Amino acid sequence: MNDESKVRLRAVSGTPLDDEGVRGVVVSAARALAERSGVEVIKLETTRDAITLTLGIDKLAALGFLMELRRQTNTWYEAKYRDGPLWGTPRPGKGDEADGGAMEDFD
Repeated sequence: MNDESKVRLRAVSGTPLDDEGVRGVVVSAARALAERSGVEVIKLETTRDAITLTLGIDKLAALGFLMELRRQTNTWYEAKYRDGPLWGTPRPGKGDEADGGAMEDFD
């Protein structure tokens, strides 16, 4: 049986993925991380404020992937734009909710 997990990062504020350059870097970073990690990207979608990935791995591995993508793209965004993080951090005990724009995962 192949595992499949859907995860999402949502912007802290605004619609940063409206910017073609920001969206391009985030998508490229996700694809590059998947390639380096040997993770199959089944589906990748972006909206004005989020990236949603369906990955060919189990839920725990998908969350680890998502956190690494979050770390890499936050570091890039903060350095490039001298602005706060692109993605937020879930409230303690609320890892499955996107409160404040952080992270979502789906069953």
